[in-house]
Amino acid sequence: MNQAAAQRHAGQDLIKWIALITMVLDHMRLVWLATSNLFVIGRLSFPFFCLALAINVSRTQPGDLFTRSNGRYLSLLVLFAALSEVCYQLISTSGNYNVLVTLALGLLVAWGAQHKTLESLVLAGGALIAAYLLNDPLMYGFYGVLLPTALLLAIRRPEYFALLPVVLCVVINARTGLWGRAVQLEPFAILALLMAALAPLLGLALFWTSVPFKVPPVRQWSYWFYPGHLLVLLGIRNWLWA
Repeated sequence: MNQAAAQRHAGQDLIKWIALITMVLDHMRLVWLATSNLFVIGRLSFPFFCLALAINVSRTQPGDLFTRSNGRYLSLLVLFAALSEVCYQLISTSGNYNVLVTLALGLLVAWGAQHKTLESLVLAGGALIAAYLLNDPLMYGFYGVLLPTALLLAIRRPEYFALLPVVLCVVINARTGLWGRAVQLEPFAILALLMAALAPLLGLALFWTSVPFKVPPVRQWSYWFYPGHLLVLLGIRNWLWA
């Protein structure tokens, strides 16, 4: 068995599947307004994507930054962030960049925490500066870029850092106005923030638990899935709203 197969983790693939499925459910509200309540379950998607990223980073050898696999990982994120941006802007009204931009910056910051070399820290610092300057149009903002690193720390030392991603998930969702609505005891906002808070804990539990069934692997096709599902939803919306 090769190293990649040996390291394959059913929980990690399950995390990726949940991230993809909840992303689609969340984006359905862009097509059918009646499905807007799916926004609540959609609060799982971004934390699960960040956790999948953090798991990948945690399995790299500290100090070994410039590898072919790391280069491919970042290149794919950047490439598909660029390819997806047109699709995302056509279907979204948020004015934000697509989520792959946030994940690419988050990867650079997580590399800094994992490798602690001069090169990785320079990349992480540059990503943090970019996230700060792009806070408004960046999906989930500056704190969203920090989430993969918070999850990486939680994987390493859960006794110290398990609650850090919980706090960040609440903060990045509160900036959408949910906090003010939750204070007014609006059930929808309260449920959305609770789901956001539970998301990293649920994801970490899936990672740490032995999944008792086989999970189909999520491979590089998932990069195509992101712009692909946006195009499908855009086509459905244009057909329904014609």
